[in-house]
Amino acid sequence: MYFCNMRIDILTVLPKLLESPFSISIMQRAQDKGHVTIQIHNIRDYSTNKHKNVDDYQYGGGAGMVMSIEPIATIIEKLKSERTYDEIIYMSPDGEVLEQGMANKMSLLKNVIILCGHYKGVDNRIREHYITKEISIGSYVLSGGELAAAVLVDSIVRLLPGVLNDETSALTDCFQDDLLAPPVYTRPSEFNGWKVPEVLLSGNDELIEKWREDQALLRTQERRPDLLKKGGEN
Repeated sequence: MYFCNMRIDILTVLPKLLESPFSISIMQRAQDKGHVTIQIHNIRDYSTNKHKNVDDYQYGGGAGMVMSIEPIATIIEKLKSERTYDEIIYMSPDGEVLEQGMANKMSLLKNVIILCGHYKGVDNRIREHYITKEISIGSYVLSGGELAAAVLVDSIVRLLPGVLNDETSALTDCFQDDLLAPPVYTRPSEFNGWKVPEVLLSGNDELIEKWREDQALLRTQERRPDLLKKGGEN
C-alpha cells in the first residue's frame, strides 16, 4: 500500500489562529495516521529584539509596518539545514490564485514551508531570495496569511492517499475535471412532496453516471461557464 508522509512547516506571528483548523476532523486524522506532519512555528521565537518585535517601519515612509527580514530568514535557514524543501510558499494577495490543479500537484510534494504574511507585508528580500512560489486564495485582502494557509493546507492534505475514508471521493470533487459537482441526494426518497430524481433510484449504474455527467455540465454552464472556457484551453 502506498504511504505518503508529507511535512508542512508554517511560519506565523499568530500560531493560535492555526490551532483549530488542524486539530479536528480530517486534518487531525491525517496527522494521527501519519500521512502528514504539520508544524507551526512562531516567528517571534526567532526575534533577537528584546521585545520580540518582528516588524518595523518601512523605508521611504508610508502607512503600515513591514515584517522584518532577520527572524524569517533565521527560521527558514534552520529548517533548510534539517531537510530539503520542495517549495517555500508565501501567502500573498498578488500570488498565483489557488485552483484544484495546483492543489493536485502540490499533494505530490514531500516537504513544504508556508510563510504567512502580516502587517503591510514581508521585507521583499525574503520574497526575492527564499520564496519559490506565491499563492493567493482570491482577489481580496485578509488580516494575515494564516487563514489562507489553512485553506491551502486543507486543499492539499485531503488529497493524500489514505486521508479520506473513500479514496475515490476526492476524485469526484468539484473542479477535478473543470466541472462543478452534480446534485446529490440521500434518504428519504420523498420529503414534503419533493422527490429524488427517479434515475438515482433505478439501480442502473450506466444511466446514473450519464445523468451525473449531464448534471455536472449543466450546473457548470449555468453557474461557472468560465470553467468550460478554461477547460477548452487545456
